[in-house]
Amino acid sequence: MLSRVSWPAFPTKRVLNGIEKTAKNGGIKRVCIQALNYPEVFAHLQALVRAVSQHAEVPISVSCQPLNPENIRRLAEAGAERIGIPLDAATEEIFDRVKGVAAGGPYEMNRQLALLEEAVKIFGRGKVTTHFIAGLGETEKEMVDIIQKCVDMGVLPALFAFTPVAGTALENRKPPSIQQYRRIQLARHLIVHGAARAENFKFNEEGRIIDFGVEEQTLRHFISSGTPFLTSGCPDCNRPYYNEKPSGPIYNYPRPMCAEEIRKAAEELTLT
Repeated sequence: MLSRVSWPAFPTKRVLNGIEKTAKNGGIKRVCIQALNYPEVFAHLQALVRAVSQHAEVPISVSCQPLNPENIRRLAEAGAERIGIPLDAATEEIFDRVKGVAAGGPYEMNRQLALLEEAVKIFGRGKVTTHFIAGLGETEKEMVDIIQKCVDMGVLPALFAFTPVAGTALENRKPPSIQQYRRIQLARHLIVHGAARAENFKFNEEGRIIDFGVEEQTLRHFISSGTPFLTSGCPDCNRPYYNEKPSGPIYNYPRPMCAEEIRKAAEELTLT
């Protein structure tokens, strides 16, 4: 499983044929390949990226955990258009606790940041993504700061809301409040689009956003578009119901929002 989604197995040939047919019909705009971490993973990834690129003219994103710059280069040579290297955590302490040494994992946050920098050199600015999970114990200020750091590196940050999954170490942790998530979504959108910078935000003593550092008219423009509250990530990515139940609350809208949904999201920002 990834987040709330289960992924049934299909024969690779059937998948490739399906991608080829659907891409020709305009039914898909991007192929995203998400990888686990096991010894042969990069040989498999390289072969799969090459096979997809040979079957269909469709941009390919790969989300993985490269061990070195050579892994990144191999994926670019195979035909990947973008690469995503997830950080997940906003701070080094949380990173270590959820996926680093303290969690029995092989990852270090500084190493991941270094690989993101290498990926930008290979793929180019704006062609490298990372993901953050809101609700792991970070403050809103800490999330805003790491989002700004990534944007300055040329890395596109995307957001998930923490989702408890039964059988995992964090199964009893609650998701973030929708109010907290809406503020982080808006902050991310403003920073990514160059409308605001982290150092101009204002926070209360708990690290909660109380001012986005932009004029009210600019803020209203972005909020009224509804765009900050859509699924973030690679172009054309939607991931419907990836971190929410269909009954709501909807953290990441997978489609343009209606006027009532935008009004509700604006209320959920609760800056006072």
